[in-house]
Amino acid sequence: MRIPALLRPPTIEWPAAFAVWRRDVTVYRRTWKLNILPNFFEPVFYLLAMGFGLAGYVRPIEGLPYLDFIAPGLIATQAMMGASFEVTYNCFVKLTFGKTYDAIMATPVNIEEIAVGEMLWAITRAMTYAVIFFVVLWGFGLIHTPLALLAIPVAFLTGALFAGIGLSFTALVPAIDFFTFYYTLFISPMYLFSGIFFPVAEMPGWAQAISWCMPLTHAVAVLQALFRARCDLATAGHMACLLGLTVLFGLLAVNLLRRRLVE
Repeated sequence: MRIPALLRPPTIEWPAAFAVWRRDVTVYRRTWKLNILPNFFEPVFYLLAMGFGLAGYVRPIEGLPYLDFIAPGLIATQAMMGASFEVTYNCFVKLTFGKTYDAIMATPVNIEEIAVGEMLWAITRAMTYAVIFFVVLWGFGLIHTPLALLAIPVAFLTGALFAGIGLSFTALVPAIDFFTFYYTLFISPMYLFSGIFFPVAEMPGWAQAISWCMPLTHAVAVLQALFRARCDLATAGHMACLLGLTVLFGLLAVNLLRRRLVE
């Protein structure tokens, strides 16, 4: 069978892809303190506001205190935002203004390796934010089972998924202003309606159908199951969706960026 061009597996040399990742790490080393500190204090303030503010007005949800209910979903959002910002604004600047990719292609590194290297770096950023947030949750006493440690590999998958989605969008948009649509009409609805702040099952039927089509919903569902030490068939289904979407958008990102740079 002929594989569609946008789903063609990339031909890459991993050392070259990691060279792109290493370049991003080298640049980040100059500013990591300024980037890490806000991502430590933001979840602390958020949990303080929820724990001592809103939680006092919300009844237990599914038998859990409100703070325990929302904690796993917030790990997913940290991974999503960490990866998304890196492959949208930062990659677009490299692609359009800095001409960084044109310079890299003058070396033995090809387009596919550039795309994979950038996604690897986005995953690294996502994992950094997710791990910091996990430590904050542990400090708040919100980790009740060793199974919750599996949230880290799930955050890895979530970062990989949104690295692929964000880079695909970046490869398509003609101007940086279009990222307003990405964050306002795609990221924000997922943040609000993916089951982080209230169960998807309590929404109207049509809204539930839309929510199940949102990639973040599957990550949130898996994390909630892990934090409750509950792994059933439904959790396996969400995990399968998460894996499938990660592969799909990873391939789309590589091939769309290749098409953008070739054109």
